[in-house]
Parts: sequence; C-alpha cells; structure tokens
Amino acid sequence: MNHDINVRPISGALGAEIEGVDLSQDLSNEAFDMVHRAFLDHHVIFFRDQNDLSPERHKAFGRRFGSLNVHPYVRGMEGHPEILEIIKEPEEKTNFGGGWHTDMSFLEEPALGSILHAIEVPPYGGDTLWANQHMAYDALSDGLKATLEGLTAIHSAGREYGPKGQSAMGRQSMETKQAHDAPEFEHPVVRTHPETGRKGLYVNPAFTLRFKGWTKRESRPLLNYLFEHSRQEQFTCRFRWEKGSVAFWDNRSTWHFALNDYAGHRRHMRRVTVNGDRPF
Repeated sequence: MNHDINVRPISGALGAEIEGVDLSQDLSNEAFDMVHRAFLDHHVIFFRDQNDLSPERHKAFGRRFGSLNVHPYVRGMEGHPEILEIIKEPEEKTNFGGGWHTDMSFLEEPALGSILHAIEVPPYGGDTLWANQHMAYDALSDGLKATLEGLTAIHSAGREYGPKGQSAMGRQSMETKQAHDAPEFEHPVVRTHPETGRKGLYVNPAFTLRFKGWTKRESRPLLNYLFEHSRQEQFTCRFRWEKGSVAFWDNRSTWHFALNDYAGHRRHMRRVTVNGDRPF
C-alpha cells in the first residue's frame, strides 16, 4: 500500500528526505512504521511541500511519537502552547538556535525530538545543520571512550536563558522569560539510545556546564575538545528550507545549528517538541 513512500539519504552521515507522505492526513500504521524506521535510521528526516499542515495536524503528528512539551522559557503560539513560533524579523540581528545544541537537554527528561515546519523562508540562507553524535562517539579512541564512560555532565538552561543569555535576549517577535534560577540536571556523557541501543555523546555547547565532581575550569578543556570533535564536517548534514518543508530530528542522537545568514529577510518556523525520557 505504501510502496510509494520513498526514503532518500541527503548525506553520508545522517538525514533523509521522505517522499510520498502527507502529514496533514492521518498516517496509516504502515506509513507511520516506515517514517519511524527512517527516523531511527537517519536521525533527522525531511518532508517537502507540507503546506496544508495546520497547527492541529502538526501537533497530531508529534503526538504519534509521545506527549508534547510546553517550553519553560519561551511563550507558545496563541491557542497552541505546545507550538513555538520561531520568528526572525528582517531588522533583528539575533536568531533563535544560532549555535550548536541539543534541544531541552536542560530538563530532567530531555526532548525525544523536535518537528520544525517552515511557514515563511528567506530567499536565501537560513539553512539548518545537524551533527550525528553516534558517529562522533564511534570516532573516539578506545581510551577516551573508557574515560568518558563513567562521567556525568551537568546541564542547565541558566547560561542560555539567564539574564545575559543568547536565547533570552529581547526579541520583538518571540516572548522569552529569563531563567534566573534554572535548575541543574545530571546526564551521562555517553548516552545509550533508548530505541536502538547505540551509544552517542551527550554533551552540547549551549546547555552543558561542567562534569559532575569537576570544576568549570577543569571541565573546560575536555568539554571544548568534545565540542570541537562533535561538529566535524564529516558528521554533519545541511538542509535547504523551502516553504512547507518539515524536519523531524532525534534530540537523543543529534545536535543542530540554525544559520543566521539572511539579514534583512524574515523567517518564520513552527516547532513542536516531543517529550523524551531520562538519559542512561
């Protein structure tokens, strides 16, 4: 029945475009299984021309994978608190997500994945990059893997969403509230993917502050090494957005980066985030 669903990888590291799926309609179990399989195999999947995807249908697709997150620091869409409107106006300088990160690792139970829908895109620029953290882990030496195996890292929204944080900066188009006393949570540095069993690095420049039991200063050299390592070109893919494009990425195995290279143009996206479970 769904032999017209086609999955095409977009890079050697991760990412695949899926053709033949209309997300504005209920997916059959068979179609859903194919989409879910592609998501686990490729870590980020893309759908083009989803112009009929309403906020309701956007949320309904997300709910096939789990409950939906309401962001603690960013106000959701009017009438749809689970949907973030990610908007950059032509005259704004700072974009949202403009640095390598994993969504919501500052929660006790970080996000499973995020589903981003392009409503309005600039004529050029505004691409998003993803980096495969299973590949980043696999490329480490056995010695460093053994060292990291026992380490726990401290994650918090405090730096990004605190008074001086990039993500909390005043924006005319997005309402953020400052995380003055953001809690800290501990997650393993090497995370086992709960669905595939694969190991991957689970630290990121936005929300990982230090290693548990280490000072910030002691943590910095090793964290910086891991951050540099994890975003190497051979672990990445890059997606060119069009109006109606949808990306669904696995926050348990990827980082992503929204490029800010379209000054003077407007970009409007909608994001639904699927709740995940505690890393182990």
